[in-house]
Amino acid sequence: MSSAETHDGRAAASQDGAAAGGGGTVNPDGGAAVHEELDRRAEEVAARVVAWRRHLHRNPELPNREAGTARFVADHLRSLGLDEVRTGIAGHGVVGVLRGGAPGGRVAALRADMDALPVPDLCGEEFASDVVDAAYPGGPFPVSHACGHDCHTAMLMGAATVLAEARERLPGTVLFVFQPAEEGPPVTEEGGARAMVEAGAFTDPVPTMAFGMHVTPYPKGYVGFRVGNQYGASTLLKIVITGEQTHGSTPWQGIDPMPAAGAVLTGIGQLYRQVSAFDAITVSIGHVEDVGRFNIIGETVTLWGTVRCAVESDMAEVRRRLTTLAEHTAAAYGATASVTYLQPVPPVHNSAEWVEAGLPTIRRVVGEERTVETGATLGYDDVSEFVNRFGGLYVMLGVQDASLDADGRPLPLPDGRGLVTNHNPRFYADDDTLVTGVRLHAHMAYDHLTGAAAPV
Repeated sequence: MSSAETHDGRAAASQDGAAAGGGGTVNPDGGAAVHEELDRRAEEVAARVVAWRRHLHRNPELPNREAGTARFVADHLRSLGLDEVRTGIAGHGVVGVLRGGAPGGRVAALRADMDALPVPDLCGEEFASDVVDAAYPGGPFPVSHACGHDCHTAMLMGAATVLAEARERLPGTVLFVFQPAEEGPPVTEEGGARAMVEAGAFTDPVPTMAFGMHVTPYPKGYVGFRVGNQYGASTLLKIVITGEQTHGSTPWQGIDPMPAAGAVLTGIGQLYRQVSAFDAITVSIGHVEDVGRFNIIGETVTLWGTVRCAVESDMAEVRRRLTTLAEHTAAAYGATASVTYLQPVPPVHNSAEWVEAGLPTIRRVVGEERTVETGATLGYDDVSEFVNRFGGLYVMLGVQDASLDADGRPLPLPDGRGLVTNHNPRFYADDDTLVTGVRLHAHMAYDHLTGAAAPV
């Protein structure tokens, strides 16, 4: 599609929207008939979405290893008769292209992540995973969808089904983006959202909006949104502390890196006092490796962790202070430290203009009372590479047995399964909520193509 064709399509949609009173629709009835059709088709596909989700949950795959998941997705997209199904993007990424039958130049990119986590599955369901990946770097690892990416993938497969059946009513193009390695590829590999961009996944056509959602321990069917940073900035952290190996009986004949590592861990707990207390940061060490034995003082200790910042501009200062802490602390023990920062992810930023444009769609789907503004979080999601680049929205979809207190905080229902955070082995998602995600994807795509969900 040429730039002139894109411009003409947008102009036509804008003019039709102005004629309809500013909401932006190419349908004389304001799109109500299409919305009803999308809802009907979503209900028709709901049982299949649940079955897809359970299949994916039973068969999880770690980042950059999503071969079976990608094949499952691509086979379904091909069965829908899409215009294109592109595979093998940045590893196992899949993009389906659906060109609508009505004139229009907008391009809505709907995104789902496909990878699982090296976490045992204790969700308690009959479709729980018993997969173990023995070949993954650092493994063997139990593997499970403890973050809900199985839900994301199944919901987007459902939305692709719904929109493909309504293609003649779509004034533009929809991209169904199934992304690998959102949780981060092995440190020796490339992968994830940025790799998909660099592989040219969005060069033809170029999205005019990216949209997605993340399931979360929030009341079922509620959508949480935030103006500004929906998720924080992140980077993977590696600290290697090097001493001199010796026998455990003669520590004075070598340099023990373990006390230095302990001192670095203690010092990290004070970093928050060195940056503004009004902007949250965390530095968390999640994994420690050494090369010693019970009677050997090893040469190195490696600390693996993550740095999170609510405000991206704080990241450089936190990194500078963390590097200084590690190097100087190690030196005090006669050791050395090298600090490496890997896999940086920018924050997911929902601009006020995009939130204003998208809220009417969200409220139509889930209701005014279930559309709530959330607080800040230091979770990360590399969907930021899409939303920040092309514009759009990323929101949270509640899937657990909860209610909200007077301050908007989730509380477990008395007879429910409780609140279980993402990445916990007992994380669960209610299957009945999945159809809500299908509807959100479908309505947001259609509304964006018509100009209703786009900044003025």
